[in-house]
Amino acid sequence: MKTWIGILALLLVAAAAAFGWQWLVEDPGYVLVRLRGTTLETSLVFSALALLVTWGVLSLTWRLLRWPLRAWIRTQRKRARENLAGGLTAFAEGRYLQAERQLAKAARQPALRGPALLAMARAAHARGDDERAASTLDDASVDAAAAALAQRAKFLLERSRSSEALALLKPNAALGNLPPVGWNVLIEAALAGNDAQTAVDALPALVKSQSLSPAALAALETRVLVLALATAPSPARLNSLWNTTSRSQRKQAAIIAAFARRAAGFGQTLAAMDEIESAQRREWSEELALCYSDLGPAEFATRARHAEAWLAIAPNSANLLITLGRLCRDQKLWGKGIQYLERAVEIADSPIAWEALGDCHLGAGNESLAVRCYSNALLTQRGKPSVPLNGRPSTRVDTHALIVEERDHHGVPRLPKAAG
Repeated sequence: MKTWIGILALLLVAAAAAFGWQWLVEDPGYVLVRLRGTTLETSLVFSALALLVTWGVLSLTWRLLRWPLRAWIRTQRKRARENLAGGLTAFAEGRYLQAERQLAKAARQPALRGPALLAMARAAHARGDDERAASTLDDASVDAAAAALAQRAKFLLERSRSSEALALLKPNAALGNLPPVGWNVLIEAALAGNDAQTAVDALPALVKSQSLSPAALAALETRVLVLALATAPSPARLNSLWNTTSRSQRKQAAIIAAFARRAAGFGQTLAAMDEIESAQRREWSEELALCYSDLGPAEFATRARHAEAWLAIAPNSANLLITLGRLCRDQKLWGKGIQYLERAVEIADSPIAWEALGDCHLGAGNESLAVRCYSNALLTQRGKPSVPLNGRPSTRVDTHALIVEERDHHGVPRLPKAAG
């Protein structure tokens, strides 16, 4: 079918050419050009062909004249791309001065000026030349204003100047014209400066940009929500934040702990206890086990009773033993608290456990042991080994076998961990 259509089209073209030629032969037209006494006479067909030939000759001449310039421009662009690639490679290798030199050459090309200057600023910042980085970003802002602004804020954040980064980004954030990296830096700066509201407000824009992987975005959302819960200004705001959390977020220990501590601070101890206890029934968490003792001066006996019941689930949990010791301390049960906390420091050399153990010894009237416990708390906080209370080298042994069998969160028995 296509062959017949092609043949038909050729026949139509041939017929049109034949009729057109016959039409031109009958009357080829007449063109008269008169200029300053000079007269040119020719046919319309010849004049049209002459114009086409003249245009072709002029076009070819112009191309030949432009060829050296275009070749030079292509060479310059090629060198600029090579300098940009070499500069980025040198930057990745840590050769920052070489990177700056090559990127400066690449920045001479207008098309590469913005990216090259941004990379130059990064190289200057990496080698500690903040003044040169700032001046380079000033130049880059002409071609890439949003990227230069975000980069400047990122540099401030990396220098632990989060308040300056926030002040720099907030005006553009209010207008909603930050690039994705700008929203990310804004949130990180807000987290560093404990500005929960700014971080919460900026999070939807970052989510919409889809610039982070799901895992990275989830981790950042958790950090923002933890800060927002921990710094909620009122019980109403705290409950509003908690009610807007997703089901998966309510299973995260860090988020539950932040809500529980803040709720207890507002006097909502029972609500805090209920969330922790429900979470521990679903899946055991060391973080929540320790958080259970941070709910303020209320419901000591009830919390102690529930924590003792958890020993059947996690008998080797140092955090649970610390919680039991602290709850006993708060109830002035010095002897019982000492037993729990001595067991805790045998399992894990924790400054929290040593401090609580010192409180118990002090409450029991043994000031010398209390002072030594406090000293161990300082040592372990600084990453140094503690000094045994008996003054002899540590005889710490693996005591896992001295306690009932250990089970996972599904209730399945498992072998005790080998001693480190």
